[in-house]
Amino acid sequence: MKIVLENKGIKTDTFYIPPFVLYEGEVVVLFLYNGKHFYDTEMYLKDIFCGNINHENVTLHKKMTFVDFFRESNFKNIFFPSIVNRYVKKHTDLANPFLVKLFENKYVTRKTKINKLGGTQRKLLNLYVTLSKTKDIVFDAGLDPQGAVLTFKMVQETVKNEGSAILLDGFDDMKEHASKYIELEWNEGYVPPHKQLEFKLPPLM
Repeated sequence: MKIVLENKGIKTDTFYIPPFVLYEGEVVVLFLYNGKHFYDTEMYLKDIFCGNINHENVTLHKKMTFVDFFRESNFKNIFFPSIVNRYVKKHTDLANPFLVKLFENKYVTRKTKINKLGGTQRKLLNLYVTLSKTKDIVFDAGLDPQGAVLTFKMVQETVKNEGSAILLDGFDDMKEHASKYIELEWNEGYVPPHKQLEFKLPPLM
């Protein structure tokens, strides 16, 4: 298997990410704990893993892409809201097989306004668009439990064929399904923001 990313250890003032190697065909779950620190930590790590900022202990052998959230200005959202068809045509090919999955949902059509989509559907739209262009991704669940499982299963199946993925997660429910499971370690003397909340996810089939 080809190496996609090598991490020899990432240390900050508050935490440490232990070393790991990401190979083609793998989904590495990086458990960051849930709390107010999560977003800033996620953004910092995705910038490193996607090569936006250099880190002396991280080597990228393939370009990775972050699956970002859909964002739209309030003005555009009110007067010229994006629709699925226009958004997809701008970013990828409408005939892409990943997008067929999106339209399997009876509530989603090519004319649906994106701001009318639920959180899971909106996240999946961005995931489908990203996977239509690359199979090496950094992503977060950012969904309800059922949506998180659906997302993970789809990514897991997709990267089997020369792809790879890093899941930046605030919950540890995907531990048993990951190719590798890495936990953020708090530095000695640092008090974590608050206790980890627990949500029960449905099992992967």
